[in-house]
Amino acid sequence: MGKAFSVEIHKDVVRRVLARYYRPKREENGPSWLTFLGHSKDSLWSLDLFRTESILLKTHWVLVVMDQFSRRIIGFAVQATPVDGVALCRLFNQAVASQGSPVRLSFDHDPLFQFRRWQANLRILGVEPIQTVPQVPWSHPFVERLIGSLRREYLDHLFYWNTQDLERKLERFRTYFNRSRVHQGLHGNTPEERAEGSAPPQANLAHYRWQAYCHGLVQLPVAA
Repeated sequence: MGKAFSVEIHKDVVRRVLARYYRPKREENGPSWLTFLGHSKDSLWSLDLFRTESILLKTHWVLVVMDQFSRRIIGFAVQATPVDGVALCRLFNQAVASQGSPVRLSFDHDPLFQFRRWQANLRILGVEPIQTVPQVPWSHPFVERLIGSLRREYLDHLFYWNTQDLERKLERFRTYFNRSRVHQGLHGNTPEERAEGSAPPQANLAHYRWQAYCHGLVQLPVAA
């Protein structure tokens, strides 16, 4: 709301509200060392895979790539069959099509990333691979958090029929996430604002409208 209407909310007000109503579990782990590598746009992208089931209970593999500096979702790629080395290369190339290539790419220790075809693909693209610390999710925080948000805010609330339907729905979420969803870690900006340095028109409290995103699951105030 503060972002949409350009209304200053004092940090002490937020602190008092959070102190009363928000009780997160304490985490002893610090921030990822990868945050220090992604200091500029496209210097470090993160990649991960997860599974989801259609309304017909058919498993689909989803590959997601994001830019660590801006938190921008670079792209998704979907496959309805198990992923091997050849498929992994194809999914990655599909997800980053027309987006260029990063300087570095981080991923976990999934055996899929040990395929020679995958490693050769990165060498051809001139991308430096960086593997995270084994069994330490905090060493790969942003893409893990993105997958969690994608599930909680979107996929857990709707059905999809097949690969094409899932691809359409993921593209809608990518548009919403990049252009409209603000992030505390980006000082209340969206990933697109962080990447491009642009800002949307400010809404007026006396003249605004509600914009629906993600099949109506999210509604945000925007300038009318």
